[in-house]
Amino acid sequence: QVQLVESGGGLVQPGGSMTLSCAASGSIGDTYFMGWSRQAPGRERELAASINSAGVNYYSDSVQGRFTISKDAAKNTVSLQMTNLKPPDTAIYYCNFRGPGFTYWGQGTQVPVSS
Repeated sequence: QVQLVESGGGLVQPGGSMTLSCAASGSIGDTYFMGWSRQAPGRERELAASINSAGVNYYSDSVQGRFTISKDAAKNTVSLQMTNLKPPDTAIYYCNFRGPGFTYWGQGTQVPVSS
């Protein structure tokens, strides 16, 4: 059974940086989408960043210029480098892999941004 295991997360001060990583355990098919979504308290989950099989990135307006997504397709891992973090970035961050006939989600990792 495939599981997405996230690492990173934790309290960070405003202006700080953090990198989240996500790795798939178990056999996974070809993925055409790897992404990071986040859910802030009292809000719906939103896509923050993604990368497709061609290496094309997407960033939401709120993280553009501050977050960088990267992947290692051979290892089925995806990372999210976050810089200049702000209190509105406080959320639970979830990684998401999609491929033909499947979609997997990580368990979520909390990133509180506070002084």
